[in-house]
Amino acid sequence: MKPLHVLLIVAVGAVSAGCANPERSRDLANPAVTATTLAQQVCSNCHGLTGQAVSPNFPNLAGQVAPYTTAQLKGFRAQSRHDPAGFEYMWGLSRHLTDAQIDGLAAYYAAQPPVAPTPVADRTRLDAGKAIFETGVVAKAVPACAGCHGDQGQGLAAFPRLAGQHADYVVKQLLVFQRTDERPEGSIMKTVAHELSEQNVRDVAAYVQSLPGL
Repeated sequence: MKPLHVLLIVAVGAVSAGCANPERSRDLANPAVTATTLAQQVCSNCHGLTGQAVSPNFPNLAGQVAPYTTAQLKGFRAQSRHDPAGFEYMWGLSRHLTDAQIDGLAAYYAAQPPVAPTPVADRTRLDAGKAIFETGVVAKAVPACAGCHGDQGQGLAAFPRLAGQHADYVVKQLLVFQRTDERPEGSIMKTVAHELSEQNVRDVAAYVQSLPGL
């Protein structure tokens, strides 16, 4: 058996070699590390290997429209998003990302198969959410979600894909838009979300989680 100090030297050498190899590196400050490597070795810890997050605390990124992902990553890098997820997780992770890495990450997730929808057992909630998504809340002048996010929640240009997104995550973000200024680039959504009741928020979140967005 090799002496302990020899084993330690070998182990340290292996780790160092991994960090020196961009294809096996988690070095977020290295512009040579590819976006695919970052997605699979860093981002996957929260968002899953193909952008399908297991925990509803983190958004599904699979199939997300690239312009939206690019904008959010640049917002995190600039520290212009002040919601808890922004400063707790993404500020540090994104601060050294290059524009090329950000564009690559956006392209990586856009190319992944979308998340399968999660059925909603409560038909009343599903119908209520569908009505808000497709027609809005007319009495409160709240526009239909489909107008910006697509008729199946598939996302349009700078507006994100909502189909298949975790309902809990959608609720959390709608409340951020509604009650705070922590996402300044979301001024349109602040106006839209302001008139939604808590029940409205939960109903529409459950509905978009059920959408295939194909």
